[in-house]
Amino acid sequence: MEYILMAAAGDGFLSKTWNVFVKYQSLFLGAIQSTLLVAFIGTIVGLLIGLVIGGLRAITSHQDHNQKMGAKLLYKLIYGITGIYVGIFRGTPMMVQAMFLYYTFFAPIFHWSPITSAMVIISVNTGAYMAEIMRSGIQSVDNGQLEGARSIGMTSFQTMLYIVLPQAIKNSFPSIGNEFVVNIKDSCVLNCIQFSELFFVAKSVQGSIFSYAEPFLIVGILYLILTLVTSSILGLIEKRINHQKSSYPASISAPQSGVLKG
Repeated sequence: MEYILMAAAGDGFLSKTWNVFVKYQSLFLGAIQSTLLVAFIGTIVGLLIGLVIGGLRAITSHQDHNQKMGAKLLYKLIYGITGIYVGIFRGTPMMVQAMFLYYTFFAPIFHWSPITSAMVIISVNTGAYMAEIMRSGIQSVDNGQLEGARSIGMTSFQTMLYIVLPQAIKNSFPSIGNEFVVNIKDSCVLNCIQFSELFFVAKSVQGSIFSYAEPFLIVGILYLILTLVTSSILGLIEKRINHQKSSYPASISAPQSGVLKG
């Protein structure tokens, strides 16, 4: 008898949760779009920031001791400034960054909307993490390939663009994909600047129905679906990249002029 009553109560709760989702599905679906948009743009822009900052940190951390004093001071300055950026945005919570930047600069000075501010905040925050990911990825490239590139007359810029960065991105792809998944979940902290993502919508629905359980169960399930689907897609892409890397040497039939073989 007790089991039947518990099952009936469970069915009632699940039924009510489904009814809440159906009633407010437009809000939840809109929040999914906003969450994915901000997470995707934040990851892409953060990757670009990370490529620049990580590249600078990788170069300046391996400076030539025979360089002139002016060049050494410039490298130390660049390494110090980039280190401050990485340290601040990795060492403070994104919610604190969002509150400070939005209510100090973005809203009163630039008059940016919450979604624009959210994109910028998550981009600069992700850029700090991407900088360290790309720095380690760049440093993982074999020095022999750099010497080979110089031996065929490639400039430092060409070497970085055509030899180092493609391999660094491939080597760092699992970490880059993980940042995208993290951004999907961490976007919930941006509700503090009134950005209408999943957590913000759950709070709004909770205020309408005066119940926490149903809207936050819905949002939890939606977050789980988003992260599982995203992780599966990224896993397939990673397998394809690894397959291409393993089959690449076998696909080379003859050396081509001006192209360095990895």
